[in-house]
Parts: sequence; structure tokens; C-alpha cells
Amino acid sequence: FENAITMLNAVGGSTNGILHLLALANEVGIKLTYDDFERIRKRTPHIADMKPGGGYVMNSLDKIGGIPLIMKKLLGNNLIHGNVLTVTGKTIEENIRQYKVSSTSDQQIVREIENPLHGVGTAVILKGTLAPEGAVIKTAGVEMTKFTGKARVFDGEESAFDSVAKGEINEGDVLVIRYEGPKGGPGMREMLATTAAIVGQGLGKKVAMITDGRFSGGTRGFMVGHVAPEAFVGGPIALVKDGDEISINIEDNNVNLHVSEEELKQRSTAWRMPKPNYTSGALAKYAFLVGSAAQGAITDPNNLDIDRK
Repeated sequence: FENAITMLNAVGGSTNGILHLLALANEVGIKLTYDDFERIRKRTPHIADMKPGGGYVMNSLDKIGGIPLIMKKLLGNNLIHGNVLTVTGKTIEENIRQYKVSSTSDQQIVREIENPLHGVGTAVILKGTLAPEGAVIKTAGVEMTKFTGKARVFDGEESAFDSVAKGEINEGDVLVIRYEGPKGGPGMREMLATTAAIVGQGLGKKVAMITDGRFSGGTRGFMVGHVAPEAFVGGPIALVKDGDEISINIEDNNVNLHVSEEELKQRSTAWRMPKPNYTSGALAKYAFLVGSAAQGAITDPNNLDIDRK
């Protein structure tokens, strides 16, 4: 799992990788947390210039050696564990030693470890008053490290998309799209349409978005996802109101809602869990069983025990 997290950061990979690795680790009984992702990210350079944050696609990478080329560079700098056994019956180090790489001195896709695109990885974990359990952001292709703005709150992606399409979003806004989490969606869908609309209107570098849902691997911009606890279970994102100030600081790994504790307690007391989008069938059962994105959004019978107001 540490090798996978290293590779995710070295290529500027999707935040979805974080969710999937947490879930996979749970299935095999390995304790993996957001702290592990941050520990490994901070020691891993971003060396592959891949879209959407960079300039190249996977086909271009494959032509110069693909993932094994990146693994060779990482292994040569002791950034991945070479003693891991693989499906070939040999270790990663044995496989990579046998791997022949043609001259790549003239390519611009994969940098040397000493000359990375970014000194640390790009799959960043954020925590704070808006996301006590955590949230994620991909910083590949993101020029800003800080953003503070006023909340524009939407219960579901459709209303957010409509507002963007009507030109109602302004520079400096922080779009908050909630009730799209593992339980609330249910299923934690990607906010693809809204992010595309924002970029299409030239606001990609002028607004931020925060959601308890997910983002596509093709998403660019100041987009924070996987906010946990999610809105459907009464997390702080459920308590945000239009006009609230929200700050995001990638350098300090935080995302904060600037509302007093007293005010949040009052809002929490008044909050009520909404009616589920599905009350029967597979999706209803899934919504009852699924847990927090911070644990990989896995299904577990223990997740049935939630406080319904």
C-alpha cells in the first residue's frame, strides 16, 4: 500500500486513488489512515507531467517506458519497497532490474527525482472545522495554495450546476455542494458537470468548490472533495449557510468554516436528517451500510447504528 500511495503522488494521480486504497486496505485487514497518506506524500516528489494538471496522456508515458520507468526512478532513490513479492514470483526490485529502458534523455514527461515538478506529492489531505475527519484535494495543476471566500451552498449537484450555468457564481465564491456523500447521494458521485461548467466560464482559478462527493480524475482547480463527516449524518458541511466564510490552506493542510462554536451548536440542534433519496432496493441498503469517506466509504453492518433526528 505504501508503494501504491507513492506512485499515486509521483504521477499526480486522482483523489479517487485515496478512497480506493483505504477500502482495499480494509478488505485485507490492514490499518491505513489519512495520516499514512500525508506521511508518504511529503517524502514523494511529483515527477510525471500527466494531464489534466500536466501536458501528457498515458499513451505518451507508455511509449517511453510506462509505469515501470517511474518505478525504476523511485526504486533507485529508495522511495518504494523493492522487497515486495509480485505476481511474477519475483520481487519488485528483481523485476525492475530486468527491465530495460531505452534512452529517455530527450523526453519531457518523467523528470528525474532531483528535478521534480513538485518537491512533494499532490494528493493532499485536509482537516479542520469543516472536515474534522478529513477531506482531499489534488494540487497537480493548481497554482494557488490558499483560498478564502464566502459560501454558496447547494443541496445536490443539479442546483449547483444550474446556478453556474445561469452565471450566478462570482469570483471569490466557495461553492459548497452537499448531500452527495456515500450515504447522502448515495454513492458519492463525481461533481463532473459542475466543475466543467466552472472551468468553461473561466472561473477555474477564481472560485473554490467543496463537496462531500467526489471529483473526476480529470478535474482541475481548487476542488476539495470527500468532506467527512458528510452532510447526511450531520457533519459540519450540513451546517454551512450562504455567506459563511470558508478558508482552505494547502500548506497547512486545513479547511475551516469560520463560524463560532456557539452558532454551530445552535445550527446542529436545529438540523434534521433529510429523507433518503432511496427507501427501498439495493441503493437504499447500500446507503444504510456505507460509512465515512475517511475510511474508504466501505459497507459495514456496524454503520447501521446512526443517530436519526
